[in-house]
Amino acid sequence: MKINKIRTYYKTIFVFFIFIFLLLFFFSTSKVEAKAFEINNVEISKPFKIEFNRNKVIDEGFIEAFSKLVLLIVKSSDQKKINNIKLNEIKFMIESFSIKEEKFINEVYYLNFGVSFNKKKVFKFLENKNIFPSIPNRNKILYLPIIIEEDKKDLFIFTNNLIFKEWNNIKENYHLIDYVLPTEDLEDLETIKAKYELIEQYDFKEIINKYYLDDAIISLIFKNKNKIRVLSRISIKDDVFLENRSFTDLDLNNPKDVKRIIEGLKKNYEDYWKGINQINTSIKLPLRIKVESSNDSKIDNFEKILNETDLIYDFSINKFDKNFIIYEIIYNGLPDFFLKSMKENNFTFDIQNKDWILK
Repeated sequence: MKINKIRTYYKTIFVFFIFIFLLLFFFSTSKVEAKAFEINNVEISKPFKIEFNRNKVIDEGFIEAFSKLVLLIVKSSDQKKINNIKLNEIKFMIESFSIKEEKFINEVYYLNFGVSFNKKKVFKFLENKNIFPSIPNRNKILYLPIIIEEDKKDLFIFTNNLIFKEWNNIKENYHLIDYVLPTEDLEDLETIKAKYELIEQYDFKEIINKYYLDDAIISLIFKNKNKIRVLSRISIKDDVFLENRSFTDLDLNNPKDVKRIIEGLKKNYEDYWKGINQINTSIKLPLRIKVESSNDSKIDNFEKILNETDLIYDFSINKFDKNFIIYEIIYNGLPDFFLKSMKENNFTFDIQNKDWILK
């Protein structure tokens, strides 16, 4: 009798661990397809009380993860279009999630996990809201804020400039721009002061070139009593964009006011960068591409690039035989952009009517 009970006990334990293994394998795997948005370090904590429900805490984490994703890939002007989203809508877009840490401390439950969202489903959701998402590419940019006191006809860069001092201290996790501030070079200061009368037309190239960065933002912060005007010269990808912003009743020596100015400017710069990387998901270009079926290496490399290319909405194998595999691809862009991105990965095509043959 005891032997049967022991057998039953160990059988129950075995079944339990098999169940846990399958649960982790299917629902908490960290291995995801390349075409996924990964949001990591989602942290949730809740008091461990009688009514505690772990699943509800995880659901809160899903909502938090989606909010982080929206901040990352949607311009601020479009974020207000995503209101009152239902939990089931969020869960439908989740590809997988992975629990990184789970613990109880002083009757408080702590959870840290990552969530992977299916890109195709996210794009479809945003498209239904008339929102074009952006590719979350990071960029390193030289940033130079110059305070110009118009009544004194003087300017400040490194000293008496709280914006310069606090700029990199005010940052959000979803910011895609990493700012490089110039070193406190007195030679640069003298160069800029010499251009005071024509500073709005000055291109700052002799200073920018010292830092070997492709992109730069120069903020000319004009102070006239209690009025502040910021002229931003945004130079990204060989294009120059000028932006004017005005602030009233703010003090450039007040840390709270400076924080407000920095947050406003950074939001604008993030939106500009997102605009450059925006995907027009309403364009769905169908392509048929033939690849030699005997060349396994070429097939593997081609599929890898398709998975990693952000503007590939979807792709599938339509047909294969002993000579060719035929891929059907939906591309969020124009043919020239597709050819250019493929060429950057050393893929060229022989274009024959509807079919493009990979060389």
